[in-house]
Amino acid sequence: MKRIGILTGGGDVPGLNSVIKTVASRCHRDGIELLGIRKGWQGIVDVDPSDPASLAALTLPLTKDAVRTVDRTGGTFLHSSRVNPWSVRSDRLPERLRHLAAADPKQTVDLTAQVQENLALLGVDALVVTGGDDTLGYAARLSAAGMPVVGVPKTMDNDVPGTEYCLGFSTALTRSVEMIRNLRTPTGSHERIAVIELFGRNCGATALFAGYLAAADRVLITEVDFDVERVSSLLAEDQDRSPSHYAICLVSEGAKAAGADIIQRGEPDPYGHRKLGGIGLWLGHEIEARTGRPILGQSLAYLMRGGSPDTLDSMVALNFGNLAYEILRDGGGGKMTALRNGCYSTVDLSVVIEAKRPWDVSKFYDAAEYRPRMENPLGMPFFLGEL
Repeated sequence: MKRIGILTGGGDVPGLNSVIKTVASRCHRDGIELLGIRKGWQGIVDVDPSDPASLAALTLPLTKDAVRTVDRTGGTFLHSSRVNPWSVRSDRLPERLRHLAAADPKQTVDLTAQVQENLALLGVDALVVTGGDDTLGYAARLSAAGMPVVGVPKTMDNDVPGTEYCLGFSTALTRSVEMIRNLRTPTGSHERIAVIELFGRNCGATALFAGYLAAADRVLITEVDFDVERVSSLLAEDQDRSPSHYAICLVSEGAKAAGADIIQRGEPDPYGHRKLGGIGLWLGHEIEARTGRPILGQSLAYLMRGGSPDTLDSMVALNFGNLAYEILRDGGGGKMTALRNGCYSTVDLSVVIEAKRPWDVSKFYDAAEYRPRMENPLGMPFFLGEL
C-alpha cells in the first residue's frame, strides 16, 4: 500500500479534522502517502486526474505541514458534499461525463465505475471515509465492488447502526445544553415560554438528551407525534409553576403535530432528503394563539455543530483515526470503526445499508408528558445508545 485517500461527506461535525490529522500522522510514520479528496464524494466524481487544475481544486496531498494545525478547529478543512455516486442525476453530471447521461435529465446514473477509475488513476490503494449513514452507505457499496474502504461514523444524531457512539454527538449535546441554559436568562427576564428548535431529522436523540441534561420542561422528538393543544396547556402549567414564571420547550426539526406533515422545503438532495426547519416557529405561533402568552423562539441549528470538538469527541476522533489506519495497514477493508459495550471495536461496513439503528423510545421518553424518562441505567452504554 503506497497511497491512501481520505474524504468527509454529509454534514460536518467537530472532530473530523482530528481524524484526518491522525490518519496523516500514522501514514507519515510508515512512509505512506495520504491524499485528501475535497468535497466528499463530489470530489472523486468531478475530478479529472489528467487535468492539473482539477487535481489542485479537488485533491490535496496531506503532508505533515498541511495537517499540522487542522485539529485545532472544527468542521472539515477538506470540505464536504451530499453527492451520492450511486445515483447522480443526469443534469448534474460533470461536463466530461455528460456522455453517460440518460435521456431524462432527472434520471440518475451509477458512477461507481468512474469512481473506481478515478481512484486508480490517482494511485489510491485504499480509502478512509468519514460520514453518516448516507455517506457510509455508498462507502459500503464501493467496498463491495472491491475497493478497500474503512468507514468512520459521524453524526450529531448518534444514529449510525453498529456503534454505540458516533463522532460529533457529545459536542452537539455540550453546545445545546450550554445555549439552552443561556436562553433561560432572557426567557425568565421577560416571563415567556421558550420554544427551542434543534437538529434531528430522523432521530430525536439530540433533543431528548439535551432536554434531559438541561432540565427542559417539555421535549418534542421526531419519533412521537405531538398534540399541540396538550403541549400548549402543559407549557402554560409549567410556566405558572415556575417561580421565575417561564418555561422551556425543545423540539426536534423532524418533529410534527399529530395529523400534520413534517415541515420541509426545497428539492431533495441526492439521498432523497429535503431541508427541514421551521417547526419551532410554527409551534411558537400555535402556543401563543392558544395561551395568549408571549413566546421566545430560537433555532440552534448550525450552532450545535460549530466550533472545535469537546474532549470526548477529541478522544473518539483520535482513536477512530488510529483504528481506521491500522485496519488498512494490516490489509483489511470493508470495516467501520465503532464503540461497542464501551470498547473500541469494528463492524462490517455493510451494516449501514443492511440495518437501522434500533431506538426504543419508550425506554427513554414519556410520550404522554413529552418528557425524557431516564431510569434504570444499569448495564446501559454511557450515552444510553442501543446497538
